[in-house]
Amino acid sequence: HEVIKSEEGEVEQMAEQQPTSQRVVKGVAAATIGGSLLLVSGLTLAGTVIGLAVVTPLLVIFSPVLVPAVIAVFLLVTGFVTSGGLGVAALSVLSWLYKYLTGKRVPGSEQLEQARARLASKARDVKESAQHRSEQAQTS
Repeated sequence: HEVIKSEEGEVEQMAEQQPTSQRVVKGVAAATIGGSLLLVSGLTLAGTVIGLAVVTPLLVIFSPVLVPAVIAVFLLVTGFVTSGGLGVAALSVLSWLYKYLTGKRVPGSEQLEQARARLASKARDVKESAQHRSEQAQTS
């Protein structure tokens, strides 16, 4: 391919003309590969259907054993995955807490400080309100 820059600054590409024999070879190669993949796809489908026909009676015979086994394996895998996820979450929370308590800047610490300040302010307001009402009740 040749690249020519025109006077307007646009880049134009000139496609080379391929000989007819190269196009025919590419077409034959594409048809051969496509046909081979289609054949393999059909053989895979046939093998799957035959395998399912052979295995279905075995699944029916062994289903009283297989179903509880599958349920048990599912519960085991779910338990291990949940346990691992909760362990990672706990470690990350403990790491964050350690960094926060040692004074390092951690994500979310500003929001935590703001929430703490709002809670302290509300607690003072509630305390003052309770003292005021207590004084009013005593004077009445």
